[in-house]
Amino acid sequence: MNTKKEIIQQLKEEKNAVILAHYYAPPEVQEIADYIGDSFYLSKLAVNLDNPVLVFCGVSFMGESAKILNPDKTVLMPDASADCPMAHMVDRSVVDAAREQYEDLAVVCYINSTAEIKSWSDVCVTSANAVKIVRNLPNKNILFIPDRNLGHFVAKQAPEKHFIYNEFYCPRQEFMSADEFSQLKEAHPQAQVLVHPECNAQILALADYIGSTSGIIKYAAEHTECEEFIIGTVSGVVYKLNESRPDARFYFPATRPSCPDMEQMTLDQVIHVLKTGDNAVAMPPEELTRQAGQALSRMLELAR
Repeated sequence: MNTKKEIIQQLKEEKNAVILAHYYAPPEVQEIADYIGDSFYLSKLAVNLDNPVLVFCGVSFMGESAKILNPDKTVLMPDASADCPMAHMVDRSVVDAAREQYEDLAVVCYINSTAEIKSWSDVCVTSANAVKIVRNLPNKNILFIPDRNLGHFVAKQAPEKHFIYNEFYCPRQEFMSADEFSQLKEAHPQAQVLVHPECNAQILALADYIGSTSGIIKYAAEHTECEEFIIGTVSGVVYKLNESRPDARFYFPATRPSCPDMEQMTLDQVIHVLKTGDNAVAMPPEELTRQAGQALSRMLELAR
């Protein structure tokens, strides 16, 4: 009897499909993926793949972005209910008010947002490229949506800009405790603290390195002189950390940050969508797709 991994491989070959998995997907899903990465890497990659079918092991905004950038491809979501709370955390009134108040304004939208919110924006960014893109924008005034923590981090790297913030955040990373990080540092004084810029300011202040998920993995892989790391991001990243640094030890805060929507994904769901074509991402309305697509395409251009 074929294993689930063998069944997936057979179905991939039959459908000429490719499996993309975010770093926060469960380990068994990352294990069967053709490509693993963060939002920026997977968005960029999807444009250049020839496969007509993309199985996107992530949350809904990732599937939407992949479909907008690849309108002629079929994008399948193993778990159609997987969502990101922060992807919805901005009102149109915030954008409209900023556009009315500031003439020289760019609305910069974190890619962790719905297609509708992207359509209100001038350019999308990820945590990996936000600083570079904001610095490259000609605009003085930046409305950063929806994540205030990432916005404040970018603002410190681009002091020549004037930032306006949306007061929302990733609930998984906002509520991590700086005290728990301090306790870990006391217990492991030689460990370096690597955190995601979606974390709150108290945790960022304790960090030896602040960067995207891919940046955290790269930092740990390159700094072989360090054998212990305290990690401030969603714990799904530990699969790739262990793979890249099997000799190192990784510690997470006692209140372990998790992404429930990602973690509930299963190999059975991957098999199901490959067999049936269920959970195909539909193209948003034409005008919304055009506007969101412009913001995503501008991201890819400015991040080169």
